[in-house]
Amino acid sequence: MPDTALSAGPQTNRPDLPPEIGRRRTFAIISHPDAGKTTLTEKFLLYGGAIQMAGQVRAKGEARRTRSDFMKMEQDRGISVSASAMSFDFHQGADEYRFNLVDTPGHSDFSEDTYRTITAVDAAVMVIDGAKGVESQTQKLFEVCRLRDLPILTFCNKMDRESRDTFEIIDEIQENLAIDVTPASWPIGVGRDFIGCYDLLHDRLELMDRADRNKVAETVKISGLDDPKLAEHVPADQLAQLRDELEMARELLPPMDAQAFLEGTLTPIWFGSAINSFGVQELMSGIAEYGPPPQPQRAEPRQVSADEKTVTGFVFKVQANMDPKHRDRVAFVRLASGHFERGMKLTHVRSKKQMAISNPVLFLAADRELAEEAWAGDIIGIPNHGQLRIGDALTEGETLRFTGIPSFAPELLQGVRAGDPMKAKHLEKALMQFAEEGAAKVFKPAIGSGFIVGVVGALQFEVLASRIELEYGLPVSFSQSQFTSARWISGSKEAVEGVVAKNTQHIAHDNDGAPVFLTRLQWDIDRIERDHPDVKLSATKEMMV
Repeated sequence: MPDTALSAGPQTNRPDLPPEIGRRRTFAIISHPDAGKTTLTEKFLLYGGAIQMAGQVRAKGEARRTRSDFMKMEQDRGISVSASAMSFDFHQGADEYRFNLVDTPGHSDFSEDTYRTITAVDAAVMVIDGAKGVESQTQKLFEVCRLRDLPILTFCNKMDRESRDTFEIIDEIQENLAIDVTPASWPIGVGRDFIGCYDLLHDRLELMDRADRNKVAETVKISGLDDPKLAEHVPADQLAQLRDELEMARELLPPMDAQAFLEGTLTPIWFGSAINSFGVQELMSGIAEYGPPPQPQRAEPRQVSADEKTVTGFVFKVQANMDPKHRDRVAFVRLASGHFERGMKLTHVRSKKQMAISNPVLFLAADRELAEEAWAGDIIGIPNHGQLRIGDALTEGETLRFTGIPSFAPELLQGVRAGDPMKAKHLEKALMQFAEEGAAKVFKPAIGSGFIVGVVGALQFEVLASRIELEYGLPVSFSQSQFTSARWISGSKEAVEGVVAKNTQHIAHDNDGAPVFLTRLQWDIDRIERDHPDVKLSATKEMMV
């Protein structure tokens, strides 16, 4: 079983977790688009024994499609737009770990999905491109992790291409993200001359095989930098440079400190090339060795600890129509505590009704299998017909609300209508599905007919149109709206009703029936705040009921 000394996580005074929970590592991969996140995910599955051949993201033929991108648009464009969850085992010596990996969309137009995903994990792997360093989207996602004090492991990818100086990359991370960096490995050579890495945590040499991309890197056991065996594998000029750089690194950079890492103030960095399967196994070992086991989850009225006997969990994502033939919806549930068994009856806190969970699934990307059991830290899918929404809590009877799952005001608003006016009812049903899935905000204006759809990024309109047509057979068109943003209205019942009565042309309701103020200019917001000091207009709303 895994070493439970680290299993206590950031709060070291907690008792050890039960072994089955202590061996779980639930983490997300975050990065800027094109840094190689999906390729890294593939290699994780390859090393976890989950797939036999890692499919190139844009490879030929159905057999080689990326496993974690299952939407048609993702496969056509080679980008990830929905977050998917995967579970697989990873062996480290005599220990066996259960990795729950959540792949997030890298594209900034889908940052809200990523934001919610991060609420369901205990650590994050940040992937950066060796040539480009820290990019804008990486910085945004990093800020989200910072808000939750998530421990972060960094993987600097694409070292087999021309990339920047190692110290320069580390400096940029330290400056832009205000976090200490400790090298877990050090690259030898760069671009065409890149031959591998020196593993600083275990004092050994890792050599890359360019001939076979799916082959595990060769490890040469050596005793430190003075071992004569090094000269057999590393050319003299590269060896001299490696010794100089490592001497500087050891003086200038902090050593690995497990506690500082768990507190989110220090990130270990591994260098490698995901496409050549290089450096991936060392990163996985790092997740197993240093990554936190399932952590306590924030909830009202109390925090939920992973080792509690009763089962609790929360929905952080809903994916509609994963199987278009069945019109199904799958709620992704992060188990916060307990040992779940198939067939259990759990209380759906929002409706106060009992639900028998008879066909929960575990995911291997687009493949799913029935989950006979699951433990705290696992992510299970619960197929349902719309009862489960983002932010919902499932418990064995206790009234809990998990907090910190945000919904953001959309930054782009457009009107939507069905190509066939007779199908307006079908359109309403489709839009409500996407609203509950969190894919878009849908507002019903108080005056006039039709709907206004709000999203965070323009690409989401394309995805919506494509999915409504594919999944419902409904061609739709979007049109410019006179409104530019939306704010939720909160306050006493009388105060809210007062604002609604005096501003009907600006008022709409979201899919929960909550009143929303649609704005054209910042002036509209200022006016309401001036004339109605007892109401609040907010750009975020907690997704819980």
